[in-house]
Amino acid sequence: MLDPMSLAAITAVLGAVGSGMANEAGKRAWESAGGLVRRIAGRDVAAPTSGVEREAVARVVFEGVHRDPQLALRWEAFTQGMPSTRGASGRPQLPPSVRFFTDRREAMKLLDEEASRPADGRPRVALLHGAEAMGTSTLAVHWGNKEAQRYPDGQLYVDLHGGSSSTALDAFSALRRLLRQLGVPEEEIPPSAEGRIEHFRRLVSGRQLLVVVDHAHSAAQLRPLITAAPGLFTLVVCRHPLPGLDALRIPVGPLADKDARRLLTEIAGKPAVAAARAVLPPLLARCGGSPYALRAAALRLSQPLPAPHVREESAMHEDEPVRTAVEDAYRSLDADVARVYRLVSLRAWPAITPAAAAHAAQADERDAARILAELADRQLLEHTDDGRFRYRPAVRRHAEQAAVRDDGIPACAGAVSRVVDGYLSLALSAARGALPESWRVPSLPVPPDPRDYTDRGQALSVLAAESGNIVEAMRAAEEFGNHDTVMALGQALWPLQLKAGHHDELLPALRLASSTAAAHQPGSRAAGALKAQLAHTLTELQRYEEAEALALAAAADERAAGHLRGHASSVEFLGLLRLRQWRFAEAYACFDEAGEIYDGIGPDDEGAADLPRARALLERHRGRALRGMGRHQEAREHLEGALRFFRERGEAYNTARVLTDLAETCLDAQDHAAALPLVEEAIAKLAGERAEYHLAYLRAMRERCLSRSQG
Repeated sequence: MLDPMSLAAITAVLGAVGSGMANEAGKRAWESAGGLVRRIAGRDVAAPTSGVEREAVARVVFEGVHRDPQLALRWEAFTQGMPSTRGASGRPQLPPSVRFFTDRREAMKLLDEEASRPADGRPRVALLHGAEAMGTSTLAVHWGNKEAQRYPDGQLYVDLHGGSSSTALDAFSALRRLLRQLGVPEEEIPPSAEGRIEHFRRLVSGRQLLVVVDHAHSAAQLRPLITAAPGLFTLVVCRHPLPGLDALRIPVGPLADKDARRLLTEIAGKPAVAAARAVLPPLLARCGGSPYALRAAALRLSQPLPAPHVREESAMHEDEPVRTAVEDAYRSLDADVARVYRLVSLRAWPAITPAAAAHAAQADERDAARILAELADRQLLEHTDDGRFRYRPAVRRHAEQAAVRDDGIPACAGAVSRVVDGYLSLALSAARGALPESWRVPSLPVPPDPRDYTDRGQALSVLAAESGNIVEAMRAAEEFGNHDTVMALGQALWPLQLKAGHHDELLPALRLASSTAAAHQPGSRAAGALKAQLAHTLTELQRYEEAEALALAAAADERAAGHLRGHASSVEFLGLLRLRQWRFAEAYACFDEAGEIYDGIGPDDEGAADLPRARALLERHRGRALRGMGRHQEAREHLEGALRFFRERGEAYNTARVLTDLAETCLDAQDHAAALPLVEEAIAKLAGERAEYHLAYLRAMRERCLSRSQG
């Protein structure tokens, strides 16, 4: 067992606490660690932001605890009460394979060999590559399901959406999805890239797992996902071999004629194939051995639809089986279905909904839902896991080209604008429903989204589900020069940042909104608000230096705009950042400055009604800063003032947060008897608040109090 006072153990504890800051309890533990490190060192110590810095801080702690037995006891008590992260629950599985699968014997044999290769320190990685719609993804999933017994700990699947660089998922976001499949709750996923990589490698070490990485775009996406764990096999799927990726390359080409005919017969049935005997040879030639094209052709053969017209001029498309299959399906569509097919394709919407399709085509939403289902039946759309729809990249290209040709540029621009306006209405309505009391959420649109968000959780869920489409709407609005829409959509993301995280996925959109405001409305309230939002997300991602610059810029913009509440809030946020950096004295100074700005708000000024609560929050923050500096009695005085306010207001969650701060301050001062009732009251306050991580943290504190009092 590792000695808890060894340098390695101390480094591991600091790493674990830093990785756990995605939830409230983790952030508290990080702040507590900073105060304890300061006490052990006898001076200010900057919060580490990298592995090298963490090792340097661990050495300071190591030297201190071996110099002073009392400090060693403090450190041991801290590590015992630290919130822990959880591992896997359940067995992750791949998506289901297709019913009809043929050929690919050579590729399957090579996959078997790589999977069986003795572990010798080299990662087991295979790269399936082939032209679009050639069945590479199907092959990977089919092999994985067939060989499930090799991987008793499960099979992970992540789609990197590598159809283009604009849609490709980065490794940071991919790791979040893999960690979720491994059973790590959203609130425990490390906020930093380094933390996610380390946590992923810890969790897969010693397990028998298959990881299928679909639609890869570049080696850079993949490197953080590759590990030499002896029980791990990583199966990558992409269009072309990826330079820089060390893997067994397995090409996937067209099906042989006999296998193509067999697949067509299995799907369409012998009678349908026999009836189409006259057109079968040119039809197979047009399909070019593509499983997707064969499935689309089989659908038309087996349904009471006009048989595909195989014309002489189609020979020019024999090297483009997907395009010709799509063109055949497109010709059979009714006019209203074809119009939806074309107009929804004009942006790379991550998930297409009936509402978006209705906006694009100016159709009834129920009709749009019916049409989307029909397009999926015709193989022109795919179903997503959450019941929505998406295009294959090649199909979307065809639909987009058809829209330009058949509808014209003005009609295409109008369709995109209507969808963007729809997402603006949805985003602002959902944001207001999720966080109605926040002044940072923009005003409701006119007309508002018709949905009635009576439940905050429902509104937040809608905002989370549509976040990818909202981000794409921001990009579209930027291209159209609609800067106000870009900024409004960016501000509508605030409840999602505050309540649900998703910081890695929202970061590009927040950068876009902030830069748009800086360029077109410099020194405005909007510019200040968006810089503050971006600073918040950068802080959660532990990019402190950039977050600090943006927080200062946000305060300057709010000051220039004469917006006192926003100015004070930005300075207050800078203080919270200082707490995260373990710069406690500077944090206290920021909170004092914010208080002075609040004092300038008159009784009839904007934000006056919020002042009592804002001042109570500042009192709490001052107490936290003083606790970090080791000034425990002063900290208790400020925290008790905040506690009186929140108790009187009946705010259970904020009352519990301050009670926890007070209990931690008492424990720092070795006053376990005073801490215990505070912990018990905080636990009671949180009984109905769905704050499981905070409750787990409080229960650990209670055990710490009881063990000391009994000792």
